[in-house]
Formats: sequence, C-alpha cells, structure tokens
Amino acid sequence: MNCSGSALSNTNYSATTIAGTGAGAGGCIPLPPPHLRHSRRASSSPLFQFQSRFIHPLTSKNCKPLRATTTSTISCSSNIEKAKLLRRILDSPGVHQGPACFDALSANLVQSAGFPLCFTSGFSISASRLGLPDTGYLSYGEMIDQGQLITQSVGIPVIGDADNGYGNAMNVKRTVKGYISAGFAGIILEDQVSPKACGHTQGRKVVSREEAVMRIKAAVDARNESGSDIVIVARTDSRQALSLDEALYRSRAFADAGADVVFIDALASKQEMEAFCQVSPLVPKMANMLEGGGKTPILTPLELEDIGYKIVAYPLSLIGVSIRAMQDSLTAIKGGRIPPPGSMPSFEEIKDILGFNTYYEEEKRYTTSTDQLLSKRGWKDKS
Repeated sequence: MNCSGSALSNTNYSATTIAGTGAGAGGCIPLPPPHLRHSRRASSSPLFQFQSRFIHPLTSKNCKPLRATTTSTISCSSNIEKAKLLRRILDSPGVHQGPACFDALSANLVQSAGFPLCFTSGFSISASRLGLPDTGYLSYGEMIDQGQLITQSVGIPVIGDADNGYGNAMNVKRTVKGYISAGFAGIILEDQVSPKACGHTQGRKVVSREEAVMRIKAAVDARNESGSDIVIVARTDSRQALSLDEALYRSRAFADAGADVVFIDALASKQEMEAFCQVSPLVPKMANMLEGGGKTPILTPLELEDIGYKIVAYPLSLIGVSIRAMQDSLTAIKGGRIPPPGSMPSFEEIKDILGFNTYYEEEKRYTTSTDQLLSKRGWKDKS
C-alpha cells in the first residue's frame, strides 16, 4: 500500500513493519504536520507510536530492503531518493545512529549491519587513504573521489564530512554541488579556518560569526540552485575555540540561515548538551560520540533521545578496531603464526561479504556456448 507523499517530495512512500511491531501488514503512516516536524512533539504523536526507537520504518517506491539483514534497513536506487529518505529519517521519531565509514567496504558493513544511515569521517579517510592525521591534508578532490566510491556501493543515505568547505563561501557552494554530484544525501560543514584541525584536538580556530553564517547561506543557495534535497548539517567548533555561549549563538544563527541540522562539536558535559538542544528546538541536533576518550561524554541512544538529539555519529569505531585488528594480525604473522580462528572471517565468509556468490549467480545469465564448452573441457576456472 502506498502512502501519499510529503511536502519534501512528490514521491509516494510506503511504511514497512519492523518485526514485533507495526500497524499491520501494509499499514501506512503519514508525516507529522509541518508544525510538528523536527520537534520532539512529533515523537509523541499517536501516528508514530508503532515506530521502533532506533530503526526508521521509512521507504520510498524506489527503495528496497537490504539482503541478509536482521533489521528493516532501507536502500534506495538513486541519489535523489537517498536525500529524500534522509529527510524522512530526520522527520521520524527516535534517535538514529550512524557509524562513520572510510571506504566502500566499511560502508557496506554498516549497511549490512542494519543501520539506516552512515557518515564519512575525514579523520578515518585521512588515516586510511593518506596515512596522515586529520589536520587539513585531505583535499576537496580526494574527498569527492572517496565519497563517490562509498555512495555508489550502498543504498542507505551517506552524510559526508566536508570539513570547512575548502575555502570561502564561493568554495562552499562548489563543495556542496560536488557532494551532490558524488551522491551524498547530507553534508557537514564546519566553521574552522584553513588549515583545519581535528575535532577534540588542540589548535582549533574558527572564522568570524559573519563568515560562518555566510558559509551556511552559500550552502543553502547551492542546494537550491541544484534542485537537490541534500541535508545541510552546520557544525561549529567554537565551543572549544571560544566559548559555549558563542557556540550556542552560532548554532541558532546557522538554523536561521537555513541549516537542516545543527551540531556543536566537543561539548564538555551532559548539561552543555542539554543547553544545546534547547536552541532552535524545531531544528534537529546531531551528537558526536567520539569513542576512546573525547571531550564529550558518551551517552546511550536513549539518553541522547531524552536530551533531544535526532542523529548520532560514531566516528572512530570502525577505523579504531581495524587498526587494532591489523596490529594483532601482524604480530601473529611476525611470530610465525596466522591470526587465530575467530579473529577473522573464513575465506568463504569473506567471499560472501564481498559478493562473490552473488556475482557467480548473475554471471550465469550471460554464459555463452563458448564458456560452456571451455567449462566442460576443464579450462574455465571454477573457483
């Protein structure tokens, strides 16, 4: 059963039912009225009481459930639909978790695990692509190149880390249009100077209030000129660079300038996080749970939802465990051993994760008589 579209698009959407919950097979659920969108009141609306707190039930006519997942994650067939789906996620109740990926494989693993969205991490891409710290080395072109590989490999919406937009307001416009073309459903833009510094580290400096707001206005203009629905996440680093009051002021100004989501990095306490969520209450808030010892306290999804957050990123989990796993494996190999059973997938599991079996099945559709003859003679590799 199709549901009518929202003001966000003319596309018809349908609701999916999460195991153990739901409004009945094929039951549809509309968006909340405009005055409730992006507000915590929408979460208490009777229209949404069947919804799981952490996995969204939203899909579109061009979206499909992912294969071999245990949750009702949705994948979309076009970049336009991914941006629309991300907006539907932001309008749905609960807090939505998104681990940060750094390449196509890690993005696929996020999708297969059942997450409704994922982020890219400049920190992790700088580490994996360049082997360098996240201190401004990554260029616009490198992020676009990596981003295309990521967005083309998955069907869930991807929110791209765009650092400080790689320059002034005019550069920001180019960056937003480039991220749209690369297939991102959302873009995070910060107010740091160039070269930027990594979040939760020393040396962060921000541009003036006026320039910071102009960057967001330029981003909104670029989106409108492109006819895109890309979600603009406005981040300020002024909490660490200047003060909490300045960060709250900038967040409010970003919301007024048209940002879809606002984000203060490196908030130092739960009380500061609560104060942030009181700013522009109709605009969704993003949290950054920096694993391993950042400045912001690590809270559970339930705690974040109670405070008022809508989406939460986990920037270091995947790159962090990858580094440790590689270190442990190299230690084993250097000692004359191989990684012990259980510390890595079997070869068959690796092939399945990478899609070998799917490839083999599809390959059969295009088998020629010559292929069949070679196979009978044992000349064709059957591995």
